[in-house]
Amino acid sequence: MPEPTTAATRPASPAAASAPPALPPLPDVVAQAERLVALGVHDIAGLTADAFRAAAADLAATAPAGALLVVDPALAPPSALAPLLRLPAKDGEKEGFVVVDMTDVDRFTPIEGIVVPPGPLSLVTDVDRGDDLASWSPDEALPELTARGRTPLLLHEGIHWALQAPDVLARNHCYMTVGSRLRKPDGRLDTRTPALWISNGTGRDGRERRGAPKVGWCWAGNRHTWLGFASATGRLPACPR
Repeated sequence: MPEPTTAATRPASPAAASAPPALPPLPDVVAQAERLVALGVHDIAGLTADAFRAAAADLAATAPAGALLVVDPALAPPSALAPLLRLPAKDGEKEGFVVVDMTDVDRFTPIEGIVVPPGPLSLVTDVDRGDDLASWSPDEALPELTARGRTPLLLHEGIHWALQAPDVLARNHCYMTVGSRLRKPDGRLDTRTPALWISNGTGRDGRERRGAPKVGWCWAGNRHTWLGFASATGRLPACPR
């Protein structure tokens, strides 16, 4: 585990080209459920629309303001959710995608200490993009988030956030989801850390994907001025009936 970042080792904040845009508000939980049903997420998860709505209504009864509704990744994995992402473009909308060298995207699982709540649906509370940590590496940012009493978002949670509030992905202000990592057969962590950002349409993305929401990865030791570290205060399971 990396040592906590101190004032002496903390990365300097770069001079941003623009101030981070305000985070878009999340709809209430019932409205979020309707959005996911409209996108067909209930079908991906193997649930009827009525069962999906009922599970969301149970959560909505006690949900704190601003909570994010998420579906268990065992039912709706990142590879199935990423193509549902959309961002506006001059020629219509750009569809989300997973980078071609991340065919193992669904094998990224929670790091030690993070538990996905039981049940098909759950809530993530007080989500934040972590703009102030831009230019930190994942190895540096994780202990800092822990010291702040926050938990890093998991990849599927980060995708759900962008499904509900597409504007959370903004040019030069996107985010990593370092709560998800891939563990190698020998027990060591793969050095890739997943992230969501906006494609420039270069390289293997293809020019036609310029401006599209993108699920990709960055090295755990690298810094990027345009990626914050998405986090939350906690996760809440469905209340038993």
